[in-house]
Amino acid sequence: MVTNLEPGTDIAANLLAVKARIAEAATAAGRAPESVNLVAVGKAHPGERIVPALEAGHRIFGENRVQEALNKWPALKEAFPEARLHLIGPLQRNKVRRAVALFDVIETVDRLKLARAIAEEMNRSGERRSCFIQVNTGEEPQKAGVLPADTDSFVAACRDDLELPVEGLMCIPPIDEEPSLHFALLREIARRNGLDGLSMGMTSDFEAAVGFGATHVRVGTAIFGVRPPFKG
Repeated sequence: MVTNLEPGTDIAANLLAVKARIAEAATAAGRAPESVNLVAVGKAHPGERIVPALEAGHRIFGENRVQEALNKWPALKEAFPEARLHLIGPLQRNKVRRAVALFDVIETVDRLKLARAIAEEMNRSGERRSCFIQVNTGEEPQKAGVLPADTDSFVAACRDDLELPVEGLMCIPPIDEEPSLHFALLREIARRNGLDGLSMGMTSDFEAAVGFGATHVRVGTAIFGVRPPFKG
């Protein structure tokens, strides 16, 4: 496994290695490798660290913070207009307008007031952004996400009442529990709600997530190396 990378690491080579591991995991699960989207997470890394991945042809990226993304992605998108950006961190309502303007996919819709704000901004701006519902599969009080027992009604409210373009579900399993249990739970909730998208799996467990049907895996460290301390 590629971890603890030095600043001069070959990011393009890391990207290829991760994609090869995804393909192997998909094949082992009887899936087509192209059915799994790699979201390369640039959290806390400067824009110049993202460029080698863009130059290598990768086009799907993730960021945790709206402000950080605003500081580096407008220029990157101008240079690489086919790049698609996923918001994979918490979204505050006062940043919804900026998030809808910059991100192509919002993976962290987790409460009704936020969902309503996103829907209102999409209607105001005319921009339609794919959405994932974040599910707190571990029911951790410190973590964002809809509780599993509330997810069906929340999906219905987002999709039917607010007419949000809900593409799938997202989860972040507890760090001290077997992630496969959470991947299986997310897959079942998605199945009964008729949702195809499953955003689950990170550097330490993305191969297991692929085995449970992940359509999107969020990998940062194995591509860009250990994150520098966040500033701001």
